[in-house]
Amino acid sequence: MKTNEELKELVKLKYSEIALQDKDTNQSSCCGAGGCSTEVYNIMSEDYTKLQGYNADADLGLGCGLPTQFAQIKKGDTVIDLGSGAGNDCFIARSETGETGKVIGIDFTEAMISKARENADKLGFNNVEFRLGDIEHMPVTANAADVIVSNCVLNLVPDKNAVIKDIYRVLKPGGHFSISDIVLTGSLPEKIRTAAEMYAGCVSGAIQKKEYLELISKNGFVNIIVQKEKAIIIPGDILSNYLSADEINEFKNGNGAIVSVTVYAEKPETKVCCEPGCCQ
Repeated sequence: MKTNEELKELVKLKYSEIALQDKDTNQSSCCGAGGCSTEVYNIMSEDYTKLQGYNADADLGLGCGLPTQFAQIKKGDTVIDLGSGAGNDCFIARSETGETGKVIGIDFTEAMISKARENADKLGFNNVEFRLGDIEHMPVTANAADVIVSNCVLNLVPDKNAVIKDIYRVLKPGGHFSISDIVLTGSLPEKIRTAAEMYAGCVSGAIQKKEYLELISKNGFVNIIVQKEKAIIIPGDILSNYLSADEINEFKNGNGAIVSVTVYAEKPETKVCCEPGCCQ
């Protein structure tokens, strides 16, 4: 298995390429990575087209949920989108927070930031900005956001605890997040788990659902709710790049469930203590 820094560099390179791919290519693969499928259906992403604020140029087909639909964004809110890509969720969030609010997209891929800024310029938005940076150490001051959203991104970060800890830092007391992500409810075959392409494809970097929810709780969040959950089915022609026919059959009939979840949680109004010390 690669080191954390090697995994991050792998993701950065792959998503620089994805920024230049068309939506159909991204939707026929796993998060734009892992090879194209000849089975014509959307593997992970949801249909954004009916949501207010949708912009086709910003939709790369990379999400695994609709976090902005569940995020309870209000007029005037400050919203941060983690792993903002070409800006899709930011523009939808902006339609809800309005001209009096502010939306900040954070991405560590220069090509994505450039694409998002171009889209924002075309739309003439002066309260949507995109910042280059790691979501484990956001380029944002503490207690700045009312709402944080993210769509199929935390599974790409080796140190998920660091991301959740920084979400707590950046949210205002009483603020909340709604995050769509990929988690596991079973085991992955070793050949999938160690495949670099499947890490960049949002699959092999996923952790167990139970562990995911425990990380959120241990970092001080309360009122944790799974807002939506659905199974993710990887087509056989993608799996065949890594597994034999017998291994594919065993995987599909075994306990290797991959699911998309949208999780909501709140930062308490006042500081709460959690292990191994008092959360900041």
